[in-house]
Amino acid sequence: MQLELRHLEAVLQVAEAGSLGRAAARLGVSQPALSAQLRRIERVAGGELFVRSRSGVEPTPLGDFVLSAARRVLSEMNALTAGTRAAAPHPALRLGCILLVLVDQLLGHLEAELPGHEIDITIEESATVLVRRLGTGQYDAILFGELADHEVPLPDGVAVRTLIAKEPACVRLSNSHPLAGQKEIELADLAGETWTTLTDDGDGGPEAMDDACQRAGFTPKLRYRIADRQMRWELIAAGRAVSLCQPTSPYVEGTVLRPLAGDPVTGRIRLAWNRAAVCEQRAAQIYQAAARAYLDSIPTNATFQAWWESRPELHPTLDQV
Repeated sequence: MQLELRHLEAVLQVAEAGSLGRAAARLGVSQPALSAQLRRIERVAGGELFVRSRSGVEPTPLGDFVLSAARRVLSEMNALTAGTRAAAPHPALRLGCILLVLVDQLLGHLEAELPGHEIDITIEESATVLVRRLGTGQYDAILFGELADHEVPLPDGVAVRTLIAKEPACVRLSNSHPLAGQKEIELADLAGETWTTLTDDGDGGPEAMDDACQRAGFTPKLRYRIADRQMRWELIAAGRAVSLCQPTSPYVEGTVLRPLAGDPVTGRIRLAWNRAAVCEQRAAQIYQAAARAYLDSIPTNATFQAWWESRPELHPTLDQV
């Protein structure tokens, strides 16, 4: 066996995640499969790359050497990929996104901004994975969210622009819930609820939610981490859980979306791109398409629309390239 780029990626994911379980989730494989792969890599490398403990993993001296070399190799491959794509007359746009509401309308607006261009959009569960794959050249640009004060760390050679500077999180609950008839809901009134959220998304969401609930006087009971949007909606409609959602989320049968009093949790949406693969003009076109996709979803929530229209300073800048 010889070491391949995918092996180097796996080693980096283990180091960055700090545990095999989290790394496996980010890579989309089972933990036993990743453990077996790591053992094969270690046999080729000549020794253990990580010290394993109950708290996670730490690189050994050999692991530090392999990680340093892996970063250099992957950086060179990124530069090679970016260079060849830049030389192509009409390179495809490879865009990675987390599961933002605006993604539902994004492709049509991208096709209008970039007529005749091939566009590949991939949905990832984790902003951490998006950033990593942007840094290694697998994506040209990414759209991701950040909640509260959390900032997603970006690799070198990447530019970033804020698309939506602030949006308040709402709560989705069953339409038979005792609080469903209220125009807005106090977070403290949800103290006894079971919560569902996305799987590890790397945007600071779980931490922001926990902090807000602690300020409201309780610790949230988070029972379900589900990546599938439809499955989450069905769980909520059945009255088995409640969830924080973007205020632009669409109508879902059997549920209602209500604002939280005082906006205890807010987020933002950002666009990042690899400067070596995306020129400023194309970055501006992606921004325009994403902004219009976001604006398309605002009328789905009359309460949020009023909130949005009263804050023009938060609106994205359109038609400036």
